[in-house]
Amino acid sequence: MTRGRSYQVAASGSRRDEESGVRAPAGEVHAWQPGRNETVCGLSLSRSRLARLPHVRWVDALPESGGAADRVQRVCPRCAAVAGRRGEDARPRWTRTDPRP
Repeated sequence: MTRGRSYQVAASGSRRDEESGVRAPAGEVHAWQPGRNETVCGLSLSRSRLARLPHVRWVDALPESGGAADRVQRVCPRCAAVAGRRGEDARPRWTRTDPRP
């Protein structure tokens, strides 16, 4: 689904894991490509005050993955459409159900 691109996480907040001490995303998460100063949906990282988390992959920040998504409250729907989203709320690919002759 990611079309050969790797996406990391930019979040509105972060927290430290008690056991490992590694930062994890919290709040609203967006997909971000390292080397760019904006999210996939077009938000500026600095103006939006989003924290870059280059060590967290996009698929690990989705709530249905479990991993680093304990405190994630919202996933940006535009970023999820571009970077891919797996789960029961993901839309199926477009298909024609009643084709005209």
